[in-house]
Amino acid sequence: MSNKSQVAVLRTNPETVLQDYQRLFNLAGGVQALQPGITTILKDNITWHFPMPGTNTTPWQLEGSILALRQAGFNDLVCVQNQTVVTNAFKGEDLNGYLPIFKEHDIPVRYNFRPQDMSWITYQPKTKMLVLDHIYPEGIRIPDYFMGKNIVHLPTVKTHMYTTTTGAMKNAFGGLLTKYRHYTHSWIHQTLVDLLTIQKEIHPGIFAMMDGTTAGDGAGPRMVQPIVKNIILASADQVSIDAVAAKLMGFDPMKIEYIRLAHEQGLGCGDPREIELLGDDISGENWNFHVGKNSHSFLAWLAWYGPTRVFQKLVLHTPIVIIPTFIGEVEQDFLYWPLKYKAKAAHWRETTTWGQMFQQYQQQGCLVHAKERI
Repeated sequence: MSNKSQVAVLRTNPETVLQDYQRLFNLAGGVQALQPGITTILKDNITWHFPMPGTNTTPWQLEGSILALRQAGFNDLVCVQNQTVVTNAFKGEDLNGYLPIFKEHDIPVRYNFRPQDMSWITYQPKTKMLVLDHIYPEGIRIPDYFMGKNIVHLPTVKTHMYTTTTGAMKNAFGGLLTKYRHYTHSWIHQTLVDLLTIQKEIHPGIFAMMDGTTAGDGAGPRMVQPIVKNIILASADQVSIDAVAAKLMGFDPMKIEYIRLAHEQGLGCGDPREIELLGDDISGENWNFHVGKNSHSFLAWLAWYGPTRVFQKLVLHTPIVIIPTFIGEVEQDFLYWPLKYKAKAAHWRETTTWGQMFQQYQQQGCLVHAKERI
């Protein structure tokens, strides 16, 4: 038995992807990573409520993970959604085809921003924080519903304008912090490390199933160029799976601050030389992705890292915050999507096998019983 952190990687295709996700779960030690007999949270990733390939949990990733968990005896499954100042969870789960899957597999959905679903409580970490206790001096607040439950993260392989890449560690960002978590962006790398520390304290089991069937290259995380890669990954080590995904994209994982810091803190392994890869050989893969620039990334840099960051408190902690929020929403939903990215998504649906499978989900709902229904 190897003492190394393990990441399972499989090449897949639309015909076998549901079975491949089940095989991936077992290969990566999902049964051993999660505690039996308790609720398991499915934390999907709605980065943009529009169905932009490469940015959101795919329908087959969601359904394949549900099938894998149920097959392994994890029957008490609940999906938890979150929202951001520019992302609508209800719109996202509808447009991305999750609702029929939830219905078919009897998966209840809770929303961390609805008081009837869960409450936000002050949490005192047992481990020293890097930044969260300074960012939130009045107390770090997390959803009470997360306490004592397993969590399975469902991120995608993509770039990110703040963190270079985004994956399993960033997926906790939406679930554990409130809608106004953008206050942490100036210290985003340290924040992700603190959140992994908290996760290890509150979750008996943590696992990640990452979809790279279509990966996202460019400015990210919403405005990406979708590129078909036919890869899926899984691991109990949130640092390792992000490191392997980063290396696939062509980045040096240990030069990405959140991965390096988490590695140094002993929260997982970020050095590819110390990670054991299971499954298919990806040793020759380098996708040569890069984090591009656009007007949104420039404005974001000004707000979080540039000379205007001195005005953060004035802008973000007063009613003035509605102005940059409105600008961001208009820019992404009413300029970028209709003028550029809607066409990219349509081209992907029309010209790729994954896009055609996405269309099948849109037309038939979940696919596991589609043939029986026909």
